Amino acid sequence: MRIVEHFIAGGSQSGGTRTSDIFDPNNGVVQAQVRLGTKAELDRAVEVAKAAQPAWAATNPQRRARIMFKFKELVEKNMADLAFLLSSEHGKVIADAQGDIQRGLEVIEFCCGIPHVLKGEYTQGAGPGIDVYSMRQPLGIGAGITPFNFPGMIPLWMSGVAIATGNAFILKPSERDPSVPVRLAELFKEAGLPDGILQVVQGDKEMVDAILDHPDIKGVSFVGSSDIAHYVYRRGVEAGKRVQAMGGAKNHGIVMPDADLDQVVNDLSGAAFGSAGERCMALPVVTPVGEKTAIALREKLIPAINALRVGISTDNEAHYGPVVTAAHKAKVEAWITKGVEEGAELVIDGRGFTLQGHENGFFVGPTLFDHVTPDMESYKEEIFGPVLQMVRAESFEEALALPSKHQYGNGVAIFTRNGHAAREFAARVDVGMVGINVPIPVPVAYHTFGGWKRSAFGDTNQHGMEGVKFWTKMKTITQRWPDGSVTGENAFVIPTMA
Repeated sequence: MRIVEHFIAGGSQSGGTRTSDIFDPNNGVVQAQVRLGTKAELDRAVEVAKAAQPAWAATNPQRRARIMFKFKELVEKNMADLAFLLSSEHGKVIADAQGDIQRGLEVIEFCCGIPHVLKGEYTQGAGPGIDVYSMRQPLGIGAGITPFNFPGMIPLWMSGVAIATGNAFILKPSERDPSVPVRLAELFKEAGLPDGILQVVQGDKEMVDAILDHPDIKGVSFVGSSDIAHYVYRRGVEAGKRVQAMGGAKNHGIVMPDADLDQVVNDLSGAAFGSAGERCMALPVVTPVGEKTAIALREKLIPAINALRVGISTDNEAHYGPVVTAAHKAKVEAWITKGVEEGAELVIDGRGFTLQGHENGFFVGPTLFDHVTPDMESYKEEIFGPVLQMVRAESFEEALALPSKHQYGNGVAIFTRNGHAAREFAARVDVGMVGINVPIPVPVAYHTFGGWKRSAFGDTNQHGMEGVKFWTKMKTITQRWPDGSVTGENAFVIPTMA
C-alpha cells in the first residue's frame, strides 16, 4: 500500500503512527494511505524553516522570481501527470483537474513579477533634510491549511505569494487528496527553491491545532467550511497570528427577463454541476425574475441537465465525475431528501445514481429543485454537490435581497442585457465577488479573491496585492544624514516635539 508521507527539509519523511485512507472515488477502493502527523513533525518542519528563512528573505526578489519562472515551467511540463494524480484522488474529470492546476499557476505568474510589487514608497524632503521611505518585509514563517476540493489551485495560491515575498511556508493539505501538494513541493525543489522554504505536513485536526498554536508561525491562511474557518480564525488570532480564513458559500445567479436564456442554461450547466458542485464558487442557486422568466428557464434547464454525462474521472466525454468520499455522497443525498421534506419540488432526482462497472463509486446524479424558498434549511446551508435550486423572485428588488440577506457572501452573478440593472446590482449587492454575465466570478490572479459575511474571516483576501499585504509587514523609516555639526542650526528636531 502506498503511503503519502510528509515533505520536510527537502525530502520525504515519515512521522506519526496514525494513517488515513485515500480512496479512488470512481470505484470506492482504498488506493493509498496518508500519514497523519503530530506536533513533533510540525516542530521539526518549523525548526528547518527557521534555519532557512533568513537567507531566503535576504535573497533579492529578482532571484526569487526566477525560481517562480522555473517552477511554472516545470508544472506545465508535468501538467498531464499532475492532473491525472489529482483526478485519481479527488474524482474531478481530467479537464477540471487541469483547470485546477492552471488557475493556481496564474498566481505563480503574478509572483514572477514580485520585484515590482514589493517596491516601497519614498518621500524626499518630508522635513528639513529628512526623507521617509517604507519597505515590505516577510512575516517569517507562514502556514496554509487547504481543502480537498482544489488540491492544486489553493496550495499554489497560498504558497506562491508567501514564498515570493520571502517567507518560509508550511502546508497542511487535505488528508483526502494529499499527493499533488507533495508533488508540487518536489517541483519547487527542482526549480531551485532552498530546502525548508516549502514543506508539507500531513494530518487532521491535531495538526491544524498544532499549527494554530505554534508561536513561530506568524500567519495562517485557511480555506474550508465556515464553521471551521471561524474556529481557525478565532484560535489563530487568540494566539497572536495574522489569519485569513475563507469559508463556505451559497452563490446565486440572478436571471433578468431580458437575459439570453440559452447562454444562461449553458453557463449554469457548468457552474452548478462542474466538479460535481464541489467548489465554493459554484452557482447552486438560480433566481429567475418574474414568472414568465421562471417558466421559460425551467423548460430549457430540464433537457440540458438530463443531457449531462456523469462518468469516471478519466472519461473525456464526462461533464463531471464522482464526489470525493462515500460520506460526502451520503451527505449530499441527505440534503436532497431534506429539500423534498421541506416542500421543494424535486424536478430531477440525482439520488441513487450508479455507473455500470463502477457501482461502488461515489457518484451523485445532477439534481434540480424548483419552488425553493428562503426559509428552507436546504437553501440556507451549503450542499456542496451537483444540486441546483431554483428560487423564484417577482422583482429585481426581491432578487437583489436574496443573496444580500443570505448568511454567505462569497460570489453572485447577474444575467442581463441591461447595463443599468447590472451596474445597480453590482453596487448594491452584499456579496464580495460579482459576475455580470459571468457565472463563476473568480477574479484573475492580479486582483484579489475573497467573500463577505460567513464566507470569510479576517481583513485581507487571497492573492493579488491583498495577498502580498497579508504575507508581509510594512516598516517605515524616517532618516536624516547629518551634514556637519550635531548642534546649533544643524540639530535635528522633530517638528511635533519642538
